[in-house]
Amino acid sequence: MYYKELKRKILARKATISVIGLGYVGLPLSCEFASRGFRVIGIDLDETRIRSIAEGTSYILDVPSQQVKSFVSAGSLRAEGTFDVLKEADAIIICVPTPLGKTREPDISYILSATEHISRWLRKGQLIVLESTTYPGTTEEIILPMLSQKGYTVGRDFFLAFSPERVDPGNTEFPPHKIPKVVGGVTAHCSRVAYTLYHSIIEEVIAVSTPRTAELVKLLENTFRSVNIALVNEVALMCNKLGADVWEVIRAAGSKPFGFMPFYPGPGLGGHCIPIDPVYLTWKSRLNGYTPKFIELAGEINQQMPSYVFSRIQDSLNLRGKSLKRSKILVIGVAYKRNVSDTRESPALEIMNLLLAKGAKVEYHDPYVPHLTVHNENKKSVSLTREELRKYDCVVVITDHSSIDYNSIVKGSKLIIDTRNALSTYTKIKRPSKKVVKL
Repeated sequence: MYYKELKRKILARKATISVIGLGYVGLPLSCEFASRGFRVIGIDLDETRIRSIAEGTSYILDVPSQQVKSFVSAGSLRAEGTFDVLKEADAIIICVPTPLGKTREPDISYILSATEHISRWLRKGQLIVLESTTYPGTTEEIILPMLSQKGYTVGRDFFLAFSPERVDPGNTEFPPHKIPKVVGGVTAHCSRVAYTLYHSIIEEVIAVSTPRTAELVKLLENTFRSVNIALVNEVALMCNKLGADVWEVIRAAGSKPFGFMPFYPGPGLGGHCIPIDPVYLTWKSRLNGYTPKFIELAGEINQQMPSYVFSRIQDSLNLRGKSLKRSKILVIGVAYKRNVSDTRESPALEIMNLLLAKGAKVEYHDPYVPHLTVHNENKKSVSLTREELRKYDCVVVITDHSSIDYNSIVKGSKLIIDTRNALSTYTKIKRPSKKVVKL
């Protein structure tokens, strides 16, 4: 009875959707549902986010403020800071952070907190979907028992599924509705109703047999990237020893139409997914008696890249008769990736910490990050005028935002450490330059 009624409400766009967590995943998802005629209630404990949405202002670059304002004005989107509104929802989607703890073990405390609130307000006929990245087994081993405390039967009285988020911030080529969605329900009815929900806003939905399979899908995707980035990072280290340009090597190898997929080296991994997801996978694997050595080795290689960049800066200054201590260094880009404002796990922060700890005077420029606290220092993004650039002994390109004037950097700087091949990408400079040091 509840299964058919919920499907009918979803297909008729009469279902109310509640999204817990209005960050980089939750807000775009909420707007996607609102744009398709659903009524959406977002829940977040950050009062600034709630106030911004009420005012029709977006704090996520990929979501225009005008879009938020139109949904709020139409009554199709609202944000709340309490969980009692869950009683109004027909579908509840959990989009909360899943960081690592101090000992680099999975921290699912936000998931547990959200589930506790859902359990309190759970009523028959609701669908609950976890989108937050987590270790395999979380949906069935942790969430299901918590939601079953009222005596409700999953697949009959309520529905539970896992569907990994696949948002790529800053990627305009693949908005949420164009990214295929994977869903795995606890029962067949759970899978079907979750499929129906997501298919109402997303072009392609792939149903897998279990939540555990869906949980592993996300971990595999980002572990694949981590491992391949580690491989090309190691090749970059070798190329430095061998006197070759790793970017030229990759570009030439990429001409092969089969059997090769280009990945690119960098100063380290950042963001909430690639540095963290493999750890969730290896942690669960170890608990079940298998040590994934290959994945862990890849993690070690990627983790050493900020230290490698630091040593390149130090060595390059030494070759020019400059001590790192008291040298003036400008970091270009502190966000974890190009054209976003997110600094979570950004390698720029670790590199800046290493430099500051050794007595260097460090400033930064990032058009997306106006303020930053690093090494207990509050900093502001500086301008990139010719006069400003002349002040620095070394300029380090960490994040290659496309809006930055790299030609001015080349003309105005004494020494440039380019960890992203940005100068070759965004300028006409193709020949090696004595003042440009590549990764």
